Amino acid sequence: MSTYGNLLAILWPESILEIASLAILVVDLGFMRRASSAARMSVASALGSLGALTALLWLLMHTGNIAVMGGALVTNSSVVAAQVGIMILTALVLLLGVSTRFTRNPGEYVALVLLATTGMLLVAASRDLLIIFVALELLSLSLYVLSAFSKHSAASSEAALKYYLFGGMSAAFMLFGFSYLYGITGTTSLQAIAASLTSASLAPITLVALVLVAAGLGFKVAAAPFHIWAPDTYLGAPTPVAALIASGSKVASFAVLIAVTAALAPAWGWTETLLWMAGASIVLGNLAALVQSSVRRILAYSAIAHAGYMLLGIAAHTFASDQAVLLYALTYALTTVGAFGVVAIVERDAGSDRLDAFAGLSARSPLLAATLLVFLLSLAGIPPLVGFWVKFQMFASVLRSPLAASWGIGMVTLAIAGSAVSLYYYLQVLKCAWVTPGSSRLAVRLAIQPRELLLLVLIAIAVILLGIFPGWLLQWIPVVG
Repeated sequence: MSTYGNLLAILWPESILEIASLAILVVDLGFMRRASSAARMSVASALGSLGALTALLWLLMHTGNIAVMGGALVTNSSVVAAQVGIMILTALVLLLGVSTRFTRNPGEYVALVLLATTGMLLVAASRDLLIIFVALELLSLSLYVLSAFSKHSAASSEAALKYYLFGGMSAAFMLFGFSYLYGITGTTSLQAIAASLTSASLAPITLVALVLVAAGLGFKVAAAPFHIWAPDTYLGAPTPVAALIASGSKVASFAVLIAVTAALAPAWGWTETLLWMAGASIVLGNLAALVQSSVRRILAYSAIAHAGYMLLGIAAHTFASDQAVLLYALTYALTTVGAFGVVAIVERDAGSDRLDAFAGLSARSPLLAATLLVFLLSLAGIPPLVGFWVKFQMFASVLRSPLAASWGIGMVTLAIAGSAVSLYYYLQVLKCAWVTPGSSRLAVRLAIQPRELLLLVLIAIAVILLGIFPGWLLQWIPVVG
């Protein structure tokens, strides 16, 4: 196949999403302008989900190892796994957001979600500094706009502004770091950079470049100390957007972080920087979550802690640890989408995401409360749910790596202690849902669309089955590269 043919083969999923986004704008603005907001959102979300699933089917039928432009864009088993997960997460976010009423422009909203997903797919497949930067900016700019899509919410505007300002600074740091790496090695290819850094002597400018790159990518995964935007963005952004940021964006960012680490690990200072970020994220994320009264903010600080766990696996940088990171990112993202789906329903009913809004949830909707139980216990790492299995795989891979001879044992001990702390704040939410009696001002039964409840039940079943049969995941992602 020609180079252009290979390039088209790699970019067909992104092309399908772009065509779908344009079609949604034509249908919404050209044919449904006089329809109700609910009908427009339903049609736009259905078309967006159909576009994501079409791209998913094409990808599954055309898998293979392809590299174009000197390896700047690649597709292999790990890239395909990340992209498949991203498209499933996008479809779930769109379907769970059908009943939300945060915008009067559903066509633009769904089109931007698909453009953000296009950026995620490109990020996962990129192996060149320039393409990584452009893909990350496509993703980030779409998410900045989506965060502000609730035009009548001051919290949404504040969240978007903070996200944009911190994102702009992180992009500048990352671009400076990339430029220094290019100056040191004379190339933007990750594979060539790895070869150059292996033989290069340590120079102060190299360490500066590594720190700048770590700052830029640390922002994307919400790792401390580059996490400041996350709690306010998770709280103020529309719930489906917050779910997309916490799921698909994380999968794409960790997928490219694995590839970047393969190039930068030979340089002294990269592993140490990742370990410091991991330790800070685990400690700060878990301790800060203890004092939160908003479930969204609890999930935000939880996300920071989970980023720390995954950074441990990336710092170990072995075949097993890289595989564990990708598995962790995918299953964490799936579970988080489910948790945000429950939060969206409760918030729509009670008008708040505070802990007291979840009081009496088990009496008002036992099935919804059961799904919340599954999601939060999986995030806490309780067996037999998938969250326990991926955490075990992650920590075991770190202990089996060369990192165990120096930092590994201490960092895994810290991570296990952080997981124990996390159980407390997850149980606080579950205590409200299952033990605390509900307020008399709330309806006895929750108003839930059958479609929403069905999706949440299916996600909960997937979380349980993947924990009981983890071999399914290992067969799906046999190689990381």
